[in-house]
Amino acid sequence: MNIEAAKTVLSQKDREVVFRIATKGLVHFHGSRFADGMTDKELEDALVSSLGIFGGSGGPDRLSVSFKGAGLKIWGGWDVVNHVTKPPLFQGRETIAMAREIYSIPDPDKSQMQLF
Repeated sequence: MNIEAAKTVLSQKDREVVFRIATKGLVHFHGSRFADGMTDKELEDALVSSLGIFGGSGGPDRLSVSFKGAGLKIWGGWDVVNHVTKPPLFQGRETIAMAREIYSIPDPDKSQMQLF
């Protein structure tokens, strides 16, 4: 696979980087709440407010990232992302699940029964 073709396919690490770029506001404004846990509704509200109406970033030799709070949508790619024609990498419940995974945010509504 040539270098240009490799840059069109996102690896799992690329997807994680896209997610972290898009959600850096979540960490900044709500990171102190992660350890105590957030319900799905609390996490959804925090993501909506931190993603905002619409935003993004990009540049030479950097991933292009676009995101919006409505629908919890995050796009990313090695080329300029067309958010109108390209499906998002993360959307809705998948965005919430990825935030829980990446930032280790427990859900207090789903407590694990003590094993010992």
